[in-house]
Amino acid sequence: MRKTLQRMWEQASIYLPVLLMAMLAMGTWWLVRNAPKPLQSNVDQVVSDAPDYIMEKFSVHQFDGKGRLQSVMTGAQARHFPKTDTMEVDEVRTRSIALNGMVTTTSADRGISNSDSSEVQLVGNAKVERVQPQQPSLTTRYSGEFLHAWTNEERVVSHLPVEIKRGNNQFTGERMQYDNLSQVIELNGRVRGVIYPGKNK
Repeated sequence: MRKTLQRMWEQASIYLPVLLMAMLAMGTWWLVRNAPKPLQSNVDQVVSDAPDYIMEKFSVHQFDGKGRLQSVMTGAQARHFPKTDTMEVDEVRTRSIALNGMVTTTSADRGISNSDSSEVQLVGNAKVERVQPQQPSLTTRYSGEFLHAWTNEERVVSHLPVEIKRGNNQFTGERMQYDNLSQVIELNGRVRGVIYPGKNK
């Protein structure tokens, strides 16, 4: 009888590590399942409609790898909204200089930009001016209450009335679509224009 019990114990002891591992695994699963859940992070509260930082009376200068000034942006106040990852700037002013010397300036009561500035909205007294230093007479000015620009695509649209001046020529329209790559400006609605003849050489 003792030999039989001893033999059964020896056989059971062979599987003891396996049984202990199984029990440990089940215990771990039970703990994970029944442990109190961590407190919910306040992500929804952090990512709210409120700005996460504000800048007052600021100026931002951007330079290329050779130290050449590319652009300057100033404003009375800037607010970053993490929920939409957008920046709003009051009394925004920008000035950018292209490699060919083209100088583009913008201004508005308020500017709204996405994170990489590939989409910019100018709201209230919006103005864009493009000046060619070699041909200042061909300076182009756009003005209106709203201008929506896609900088990478070089497109500007507006669903509100705009005024365009190129040199002495002047055009107005109720809506506008401008594509700089194709050099096409489309005005819709009540369109008016004044074109002055070129000077005879």
